[in-house]
Amino acid sequence: MLSAIRCCLLPAVKLYLLGLKVLLAQLFSRHFRLPVMPRQDGKVAIVTGGGRGIGYEVVRHMARLGAYVIIAGRDEQEGLAAVRRICEEYKEAKAGVMLVPEGRTEDGFEQHFGVNYLGHFLLTWLLLDALKDSGKCGHFSRVVNVSSSAHCIGKIRLNDLNSCQCYSAHAAYCHSKLAQLLFSSHLHQELQHGGSPVSSCAVDPGMVDTALYRHLWMPLRLAHSTVAHLLLRTPAEGAATVLYAALSPALEGEFGGGYWANGCREMTTPPTFDPQLQLSLWETSLQLLGL
Repeated sequence: MLSAIRCCLLPAVKLYLLGLKVLLAQLFSRHFRLPVMPRQDGKVAIVTGGGRGIGYEVVRHMARLGAYVIIAGRDEQEGLAAVRRICEEYKEAKAGVMLVPEGRTEDGFEQHFGVNYLGHFLLTWLLLDALKDSGKCGHFSRVVNVSSSAHCIGKIRLNDLNSCQCYSAHAAYCHSKLAQLLFSSHLHQELQHGGSPVSSCAVDPGMVDTALYRHLWMPLRLAHSTVAHLLLRTPAEGAATVLYAALSPALEGEFGGGYWANGCREMTTPPTFDPQLQLSLWETSLQLLGL
């Protein structure tokens, strides 16, 4: 009984308390307004989950600026073969899930870990050569991962990345967002050390009124549907920092990278700076994906 409480209830309480803290901070701060961005003619952007929510707003704004936008999306339970198909078509991936019931992708990975983290890891890895070839001094290619403040209560258990020992949807979501941040940071360091014209960063869009919250506990889901439009950011507001990280000339070259929220670079929790944890997760991910 005690074990079940620790495994399932505690992560949920932690996540909802964090959500309340973030919401209050968000309500009493000015939301970031995207400055005018330069034209993106001749540039290509791949946006995961671009069919709705934040992804749709990112696609809409980039297309307005003249970019050629590829929308990459897939079913939550579809496997990593979908990501490989996107890359094969380019040489010429749904962006995220939250609190989904326990389940596996067709490759056998826990859904939060598989969709939020591994799918994006694989997509980036398979496109890395193209990103390096496309970037140049003064016009770096950019990888932008959409993470979450939930990363700060996530943990990385290298011997149980699929949450087989004890499953909590709330914990699994937080773990996947921490994994994203570790990957983003390690990738940026590797690219800079190798002198590649590519940067990598992570963005927290804040609490945004999207379908991501459809798996909340029932009382919270009812409350969410009633007041979300009043308390949460709109998808366009949530997309502002994502677009800034992807397009702003101010983040070119050595000024790229980092973790961004509400238009500002922010510090993250100590585990995200652990080089050994970053490397271990990176190497384990490569093994899991057979790369």
